[in-house]
Amino acid sequence: MISYDDFSKVEIRVGTVVQVEEFPAARRPAWKLEVDFGPELGIKRSSAQITQLYKREELLGKQVLAVVNFPPKQIGPFISEVLVLGLSNEEGAIVLIAPDRKVPNGNKLH
Repeated sequence: MISYDDFSKVEIRVGTVVQVEEFPAARRPAWKLEVDFGPELGIKRSSAQITQLYKREELLGKQVLAVVNFPPKQIGPFISEVLVLGLSNEEGAIVLIAPDRKVPNGNKLH
């Protein structure tokens, strides 16, 4: 069990995907994402292994949830600044976690 204080240390915020690029250097198929988290955090980059279910066109403009207070992580030649969140479906493909209604970029999960 963790305390609420432990949970509150994880900063999960909503952002909108503004750019999607192929990531051929990734060991497993992935997209390079740029996500706009609003004026406070700005645009952050992430690598996401979501190519099985998501095409570039449907990701652009999509709101997603991400952990924004992990340290940057080197993934091959790419630096990932945030961890976009998802769940595995029955086949193991990642389904993104997103709000069911539009909310302001940068809003914190609570």
